[in-house]
Amino acid sequence: MQSLTGAVVCLILSLPAIASAQDAPDETSAIGLSLSYVAGITAVVDGGLQQRGTFLDNLNIGADLDLHALTGWRGAIAHVDLLNNSGGIPNDFAGTAQGIDNIEVAAQRLRLFEAWIEQSLAPDLSLRFGLYDLNSEFYTNDSAGYLIAPAFGIGSEIAETGPNGPSIFPSTALGARVQKRFAEDFYLRAAVLNANAGVLGDPGGVNLSFDAGSLLITEGGMERDQKFALGAWRYTRRQDDLREVDASGAAVKRVAYGAYVVLEQPLTPVDGLLPVRAFLRVGVSDGKTTQFRSGWQAGFLMEQVFEGRPESVLSLGVSQGAFSDAFRRNEADIGSTIDETELQVELTYSDRLFSNLTIQPDLQWVRRPGGDASVKDAVIAGLRLSFGL
Repeated sequence: MQSLTGAVVCLILSLPAIASAQDAPDETSAIGLSLSYVAGITAVVDGGLQQRGTFLDNLNIGADLDLHALTGWRGAIAHVDLLNNSGGIPNDFAGTAQGIDNIEVAAQRLRLFEAWIEQSLAPDLSLRFGLYDLNSEFYTNDSAGYLIAPAFGIGSEIAETGPNGPSIFPSTALGARVQKRFAEDFYLRAAVLNANAGVLGDPGGVNLSFDAGSLLITEGGMERDQKFALGAWRYTRRQDDLREVDASGAAVKRVAYGAYVVLEQPLTPVDGLLPVRAFLRVGVSDGKTTQFRSGWQAGFLMEQVFEGRPESVLSLGVSQGAFSDAFRRNEADIGSTIDETELQVELTYSDRLFSNLTIQPDLQWVRRPGGDASVKDAVIAGLRLSFGL
């Protein structure tokens, strides 16, 4: 994999030559800065493992740079994103397998979340290289964006893969993404990312060796007012089977792979009163190397819910993760009876109180948290405040 790393580094260093330099134009607006802060309380009010709550927050500081305006590097932009999380771990009280809050992290610290350069190679063709959040472009849809349960961001059947998780929140990985757009509405994108995620701020920092192999992912489809997308992913290095071992007692190595589909459709005119959009996402994995063999999410987003409140939003989502047979059998060996699935239902409302401040109450119900039939269904209540510049 050292040769792959060297090839990618050589490619990024050659990008200025691919796009011939010009005299730099006016540097006005060449640097865009952003700041967002989310603070919330999430509490298990019934069922789960404990009826308790905790505070947690998420701070993002971002910068977008037009490298043409700043340096004369034609067709290039850069993005940097710092991330800091603090607070508790509310899922310790709920005990779910898929999580209940998308800003919860296992280790609270300051991280360099993203740092990449994107180069335009031809009309509608671009290359992005660096520390890159694959869920910013893959396995995503706008109408699930207000729901805070993690499975509505990216399917659990891929979120649980790799040595320490794929290149998603809160730790990305070094990678390269190519994207081509066709006739405005159609696209095809593919990425290769280090299978071992890690950024500055994590123990060990950024992994440059690719010694755990790579994650390959591709997605294509159409996105306009509606969206239809098909995606597939695979690890280049075989992963440990969750259950099966060889004659020496070592885990059997398996090819880890999966696929998904994303659908989004307006149910009312997008420019009319009370616009409503629905979505459906379905994903599957090999079922041997991760605790989830499949999952699905469905729901709707209703905007302008109240007259005179143009940014009032109501969203309902249902998510189900199906546990792999290997995971369930492993749990049975230690005396736990695991159901085939874990089901989550979430209802959330968001509204802007002032120009930069948004409030969002949230309610979730989880059937059999962690798939454990002995754990009472959990009811989770939350309240978020979001501030952005």
